Amino acid sequence: MSEPIKVAVVGAAGRMGREVIKLVLQDEELQLVAAVNRTHAGSDAGLLVGLPEAGIAIVEDVEQALLDSRADVMVDFTGPRFAYAHTALAIKHGVRPVIGTTGFTPEQIDELDKQCREQQIGGLIAPNFSIGVILMMRFAAQAAKYFPHLEIIEYHGDQKLDAPSGTAIKTAELIAEQREELRQGNPEEEETLEGSRGGYYQGFRVHSVRLPGVFAQQEVIFGGFGQSLKIRQDSYERAGYMPGVKIGIQKVMEQPGLVYGFEHYID
Repeated sequence: MSEPIKVAVVGAAGRMGREVIKLVLQDEELQLVAAVNRTHAGSDAGLLVGLPEAGIAIVEDVEQALLDSRADVMVDFTGPRFAYAHTALAIKHGVRPVIGTTGFTPEQIDELDKQCREQQIGGLIAPNFSIGVILMMRFAAQAAKYFPHLEIIEYHGDQKLDAPSGTAIKTAELIAEQREELRQGNPEEEETLEGSRGGYYQGFRVHSVRLPGVFAQQEVIFGGFGQSLKIRQDSYERAGYMPGVKIGIQKVMEQPGLVYGFEHYID
């Protein structure tokens, strides 16, 4: 059996970070070597997530944790304010980043890809790690070839900061690759309430719903002559993303360069 992949988790006390800690501690192919968070410093990572003591104390300094742990991979589910700096730090020290945060610009992604290739390491930025979401996006892109009239509706809890979600943006990008820009609806259409038609992307609309009690869902609705088609995916808990996170951890060990989008790892 090969050596386990050494993983550092940044944002360890966050909702997704805790799930990643559980994943790594319970998988013999992975080894937790560092846990970083701005709060809970000194707490044992295992005890924090309801598992036996892991012998890994949470620390506050990302760079020092990467240096001390000699991690192979850094998993980061923090937020747009911090993720770019964390990613650049990881690459600088030869640690492969697996980032579950949106908000990177195309220019930042290109720069980080260049840095990864210079260091000869892999990396991943993924708006979503759900295998079901990836299939939903692929099916939607395929359907757009035949149903060019569509709208995207995504649903999240009311504490989500960005709108539309990174998944909705990625879905829109994949659809746009398969469909000529087509301005939908009546050319005389007028919004009597600003924003009621949603965001505009390549001729179609993207809508964001934010409500308490909602976790994460997205549907793409296609309309045609005499028929409609709905492609929808529902996530019910964060543990559902963890099989995808493990695939990401394994894949970044295989080849250099930064990949944007988990869909590139799903055959």
